[in-house]
Amino acid sequence: MSATTTEHIENIGSSRIGLGFFEFVITIALMTASVAIAIDIMLPALLAIGQSLSVANTNDTQLIIGVFLLGFGCSQIIFGSLSDTFGRRNILLAGLAFFTITMFGAALTQSFEMLLLLRFVQGIGAAAVRITTMAIVRDCFGGREMARVMSYVMIVFMIVPIVAPSLGQAIIYYANWHWIFILLGCVGAVLFVWAGLRLKESLPQEERLPLSVASVASGFRTVLTNRITCGYMIGQTLFTAVICAYIVTVQQIFGEVYGLGDWLPIAFAGTAGGIAVANFANGYFVRSFGMRRISHAAMILFTLLSGAGLVVSLGGTPSFAFAYLLFSVLLMMFAVIGTNFTAIGLEPMGHLAGTATAITGFVSTTGGALLGGAVGQMFNGTVQPLFAGFAAFGAVTILAVLWAEKGKLFTHPGDDHATLEGGGHM
Repeated sequence: MSATTTEHIENIGSSRIGLGFFEFVITIALMTASVAIAIDIMLPALLAIGQSLSVANTNDTQLIIGVFLLGFGCSQIIFGSLSDTFGRRNILLAGLAFFTITMFGAALTQSFEMLLLLRFVQGIGAAAVRITTMAIVRDCFGGREMARVMSYVMIVFMIVPIVAPSLGQAIIYYANWHWIFILLGCVGAVLFVWAGLRLKESLPQEERLPLSVASVASGFRTVLTNRITCGYMIGQTLFTAVICAYIVTVQQIFGEVYGLGDWLPIAFAGTAGGIAVANFANGYFVRSFGMRRISHAAMILFTLLSGAGLVVSLGGTPSFAFAYLLFSVLLMMFAVIGTNFTAIGLEPMGHLAGTATAITGFVSTTGGALLGGAVGQMFNGTVQPLFAGFAAFGAVTILAVLWAEKGKLFTHPGDDHATLEGGGHM
């Protein structure tokens, strides 16, 4: 595809929302990054929150992350249908408002149980933001162009986990953990104002679906009976479990197993930087090699490397250098897989982007949070449970993709033409 044609596609897609291509990518990235910052800024604070609220079992502090992800996952199924009926912009603004108010509420709590409840509710607000931003991207782009946009969105998105833990640690050092939630509330308020001023609606009135039991059931049936969407949704679930397991245990692994202490944010930033590099590379190479070739190779490599990590860890705690390098490479594979699996799974859905995103998000995030949380609760002072979980998730993903593609990996009859396909909006 020529540079002129590419620029034309970019302009047509981003113009649906009233923004230039660059501002479109930045805006969508900042909206989705609000979910990441609500998770990653908490990592250095888990120990302090546990001590402040008298949490007896240190593994229970993982729930501060886990219940947010659970609320985020299980509520997505609602917002897809709502955004298909009432438009993306209205649901996005409502989600940002909900997210902001509950953050300020969490800043006032003195009970661990109440904090967990508020974190669950915060996840619900974040889900509305995630669903609508993903649907907006799908409204504007399709096929490999969608994968390319999502890769560039993820570059901006991944700046957050690079800086958020250090920011959280600085807040803990100079103030206390309550101020983390005050900051998050302020971030939500700024995003709300920005969305209200800059974003146009990306789903025209004539393309909206009526909100009824029959239409919702029809949308669910369409999504769940599509072999490609379902197979890659299973893969998304298992790789969501990968990142959930890593995030809920990273403070304990780097802090307890390897004794990094205040170096935790720096170590976490390094792995997050690798994810950003992987997404940039994916955005550059996806047009040449295709979503399937790249993601299928990555999932096989991920599984093999995870198995190798498990074997080494069974012989004793591996050196920090070995474990850190392996985690960094595995998370780079995760980034490539997650971005492309999302695009491949949504490609057949066309105008059902909101419902499709909601169902795949509901299944993958809820299932991933539960599976990843289960691996986290198995933490025993070693890296064995994490590598074992990674290897198992990778192996089952390979089976799911083989089923989705009818036994053929690395290529697909429609993949070479995906750039020109989509929802009919170009």
